[in-house]
Amino acid sequence: MKKIKAWLQAFRFRTLPLAFSCIFMGAFLAAANGFFSWPILIWSLVTTLFLQVLSNLANDYGDATSGVDGVQRTGPKRTVSSGLISLSAMKRALIVFSLLSLFSGLWLIFLSFGDRWTEIIIFLILGLGAIVAAIKYTVGKKPYGYAGFGDLFVLIFFGLVGVGGSYYLYANTLDSLVLLPALSCGLLAVGVLNVNNIRDIDSDQKAGKYSIPVRIGRPNAVLYHWFLLSMAVISSCVYVAIVNPRGFSFLFLLVLPMLYSNARAVKIMKTSQGLDPFLKQLALTTLIFVILFGLGQVVFS
Repeated sequence: MKKIKAWLQAFRFRTLPLAFSCIFMGAFLAAANGFFSWPILIWSLVTTLFLQVLSNLANDYGDATSGVDGVQRTGPKRTVSSGLISLSAMKRALIVFSLLSLFSGLWLIFLSFGDRWTEIIIFLILGLGAIVAAIKYTVGKKPYGYAGFGDLFVLIFFGLVGVGGSYYLYANTLDSLVLLPALSCGLLAVGVLNVNNIRDIDSDQKAGKYSIPVRIGRPNAVLYHWFLLSMAVISSCVYVAIVNPRGFSFLFLLVLPMLYSNARAVKIMKTSQGLDPFLKQLALTTLIFVILFGLGQVVFS
């Protein structure tokens, strides 16, 4: 039972609402344009589940081997560094979830494209890129997450690729306007990462992890956070104003108080313990944002 609890802790299922947000956004946009498929939605969610767990396990492994998750860490301890799971067991888990992500992604691609090999190859490359990105965030000699490039990769895979790619799986074509709500998802996901990095700014600096907040300092990281959340809202507003400018289409604006609460907390909370709840709060806010956006586009269109 103790081992099971340790693995559940390592899987960090609380990160799934954020990961699923881009999948739901792509599905809502496809449905609003007359494209939808339950099998594609289900297998998109399954593949995303495997990729997110893979990323969480790789983060656990990488933080332990790099020394970031040491005694100076202010955030929650990972399972490897605390001795709950061995390095060898975590390595095996990384292989298992890499294969699960690959096989699930392949099935999803064939469901969508059949024998259209050009699209299959393109999405296979994107899928392999997602697997590599999930692992290399904190694992290896030069993990890009420690060099400050995590924000860029999160914007790409939780936004542009996550939403745009999901939409393409349904529609087999890409509307360039879809990139606006995709940008919203990506920016909100970067916001979650930014809260995490502001929370851990002192321990990351001591461990040599050069996240954006470490590079620009806490005051500028707070301004950066306001920018991320503001541009996320503006991007979706522009999309709705162009595509479906009806009152109910702006339902997603109901989350503005939640976004303000998050941005205000990032500004005034100075301790790790004070900031930690706002990681989950922003992840859930992102999911609510997407659901309200989707309802405005599909139900009230």
